[in-house]
Amino acid sequence: MPEAEIQYVSNENGEPTAVIVPISLWRDIESERETAHLLKSETMKRRLLEAKKRQQGIPLDEAIAKLGI
Repeated sequence: MPEAEIQYVSNENGEPTAVIVPISLWRDIESERETAHLLKSETMKRRLLEAKKRQQGIPLDEAIAKLGI
């Protein structure tokens, strides 16, 4: 992502105090933070790795029906 898409906010002394980033970048950052948080738990880490290895799944409609949503 080009740095030009990131906007810096400065205080009256010209010191950077915040940034404005495109929403797509923000979503990527949030996704990575959530994954990092989940990987801190050994149980969740194991579950995520097992899920990643799975080759089969069920259709969304079937999952919704099973959950009663």
